[in-house]
Amino acid sequence: MKTGISTSRDAETPEAKARWFQSLSLEERMELLCAFTDLILENRPPATEECDAQTATGRALVLRMP
Repeated sequence: MKTGISTSRDAETPEAKARWFQSLSLEERMELLCAFTDLILENRPPATEECDAQTATGRALVLRMP
């Protein structure tokens, strides 16, 4: 995995993150997947349980930062 520190805001764009992710090998991508999965399960164990979520009816308001 390539690690480094960047102080540029350009490194935080979705495109830059996608380029970084695509530069990883398959093994490195799988390591990240496992790390993210472990992080989720450590912080929210019920994430694997089924929930009684229902679809929302009516209107939805999507907010975006300017």
